[in-house]
Amino acid sequence: MSLDDSLERTEGFYFENNLIDSSKEGFDLITSDPKQTNFLIEKSSIEDIVVDKNQSLENDVEDELEEYEPPNKPTTPGAGLWLFCETCKQMLFIKHIKLRVCPGCNHHFRMRSTERIEMLIDEDTWDPINEDMMPVDMVELATDSYKDRLEEEQEWAGMPDAVQTGFGELRGIPVALAVMDFEFLGGSMGSVVGEKITRLIELATFYKLPVILVCASGGARMQEGALSLMQMAKISSALRVHQLINKLMCISILTSPTTGGVTASFGMLGDLIIAEPGAYIAFAGKRVIEQIYKVEVDEQRQRAENVFDHGMIDLIIPRTILRDCIWELFQLYLSAPCKLQMNFPLSKNDPESKDKQFYLNSIDENEPKL
Repeated sequence: MSLDDSLERTEGFYFENNLIDSSKEGFDLITSDPKQTNFLIEKSSIEDIVVDKNQSLENDVEDELEEYEPPNKPTTPGAGLWLFCETCKQMLFIKHIKLRVCPGCNHHFRMRSTERIEMLIDEDTWDPINEDMMPVDMVELATDSYKDRLEEEQEWAGMPDAVQTGFGELRGIPVALAVMDFEFLGGSMGSVVGEKITRLIELATFYKLPVILVCASGGARMQEGALSLMQMAKISSALRVHQLINKLMCISILTSPTTGGVTASFGMLGDLIIAEPGAYIAFAGKRVIEQIYKVEVDEQRQRAENVFDHGMIDLIIPRTILRDCIWELFQLYLSAPCKLQMNFPLSKNDPESKDKQFYLNSIDENEPKL
């Protein structure tokens, strides 16, 4: 027997044994399910069994992929040990970053609304309002995607909508504060956001308190159509009563990004308009302008520094000193000679407050409950 004949005989023996083993394996896999026993009998060859086995495995993989659900997003957005600074290209240990400001280049990272409240308001003085106000799909579009998106964003952001409103004290001065949160649907302004801010301004007008509006938004919420655009006029009307008729103060703080309908309404209606360094401030965003007009837009054109140079905002204040600067502005406002009446009281805990008695007398049983 030649060497070639020996090799052919060995290969044939190996192939027959492997084919028999695979057929037994396929037989065991299929006959393990009693429902498929009849299916096995109908097969005319081992090759058919092996083909059907491979097809069943592929179908199982496809079913598993369809049923797969990705893990939930972390309950605390931005949680982690490190942050990458896009300006100075450095990795920063998050516990060493004060108020989410890069110590090397002063780049201001985004902050959650709760973090901003803790930054501005004195400890144990925050009193939120309208926390249970929930958004609904009033437009009732031909899809349920908006309802599903709301549920996902509420779980992800840990809040019912894109703004938190309430009352508190800033270094002893009672204020009404609204803080938008970009993590919820890009901080978009829907019916709930507009209603909560309007109610806050109306209560602040009644109690003669200054209003601070911290903006971080991509604009009006397109899923709510004209109802979201209506919030621009509603908030602006409430601010007119607050500022022009009652001579009360409103401060707008523009953070990155502040665009669209928020920029076109209450974002630019403050008596003082303050921006954080490097904040993105615009009506139409860079990408929208480039796509519509086919022109290239310089990124620095819509930054706070350039907006300040063109007179659209009053101050650019770093986050680390923002709280103290606002307090000093309030002191200047209290002593302004053009004001015809006392506009808002100092803290009732301040023994040196000349307006303490007025503040105490202004609260009676007939006033609305917060």
